[in-house]
Amino acid sequence: MNPAPSAKPAVDAGQPFLFIRNLVKSFDGVRAVDDISVTINKGEIFALLGSSGCGKSTLLRMLAGFETPTEGQITLAGQDIVSVPPYQRPINMMFQSYALFPHLSVWDNIAFGLRRDGLPAEEVAARVEQMLALVQLKAYGRRKPHQLSGGQQQRVALARSLAKRPQLLLLDEPLGALDKKLRERTQMELVNIIEQVGVTCVMVTHDQDEAMSMATRIAVMSEGRILQVGKPGEIYETPNCRFVADFIGSVNLFNGNVVVDEPDHVVVDSPEGRHYINHGITGTKGMDVSVAVRPEKICLQSEAPTGEQRAHANEHGFNCVQGTITAMAYFGNDTHYHVKLDSGMLLKVSRTNAARHDSSHLQRDQRVHAWWDGADIVALTS
Repeated sequence: MNPAPSAKPAVDAGQPFLFIRNLVKSFDGVRAVDDISVTINKGEIFALLGSSGCGKSTLLRMLAGFETPTEGQITLAGQDIVSVPPYQRPINMMFQSYALFPHLSVWDNIAFGLRRDGLPAEEVAARVEQMLALVQLKAYGRRKPHQLSGGQQQRVALARSLAKRPQLLLLDEPLGALDKKLRERTQMELVNIIEQVGVTCVMVTHDQDEAMSMATRIAVMSEGRILQVGKPGEIYETPNCRFVADFIGSVNLFNGNVVVDEPDHVVVDSPEGRHYINHGITGTKGMDVSVAVRPEKICLQSEAPTGEQRAHANEHGFNCVQGTITAMAYFGNDTHYHVKLDSGMLLKVSRTNAARHDSSHLQRDQRVHAWWDGADIVALTS
């Protein structure tokens, strides 16, 4: 019997493993993938995140071999695989629909690809049993797919993809067929299984929460290009452009221009007020910028902030605006507010409901002060 899948990958995790260089795919002269270059490390779960039509699925299909690049190179473990047909690539792909054979049992679904490869019956049986144990479905081997829940079907599809021991696993919207609660529960299960096997994984998703919770690193795509690559925290806290800031999570963007540009701080004037950023930026005095502030970074209260609350920049009246609450929604763990500022801008604010009973008594149509710290601002120049 073969040993159980090892948690240690064949190549040390963190080492460059998949190289994509200057990759282009054109359809009728239109570039669906436009000169993409990125390196993916061994053992990584790498997410391609973007809206429909951004090119992420086309990129995934080129990795799988279902599409041929117009230009560029794809190197996997040192081998150029552009000219290698799909069935000869050490790659397996798990589709959103799972594509399980309805007339076959769970056991036979997992065994299907192994039998096609001509493996001995004993080895097929050993691998299938390994995979059933890995995805915790040993008791369901004789059931048909329609006798399983959506989450169980997803694990069968994953087991079938991993049974052939691919060097690279491709996931196309892996949890898109599940309802929200089951999707959230399955995300961690999927990550644990992938990490236990040690396989390198590239996943495509348009779901920000899915990418943030599952991926080691994320590539944000738009119009065939990768705009930013980074860890989930880096993408969220330090976006490199307006599109990424607006696409990942929720954000307030104040458009203004730099009036003070010092190495340790910057001041930006906007129609809503003055913004003090307590770090330098890559820019020059007088240039147009967007000031990005996440809703959860904003404090909201009926009275003006005190001197103690106005630490740093706020003591001079910066980073503080006034407006009226026009809408509010309670979501259990937090409450979302829309505040119409005096300038006419709609400010989004979210407050964590840390206590069972909120003592702030903020209400619709109430006049409020909103303020934030200079360390929580990102200045975007592109």
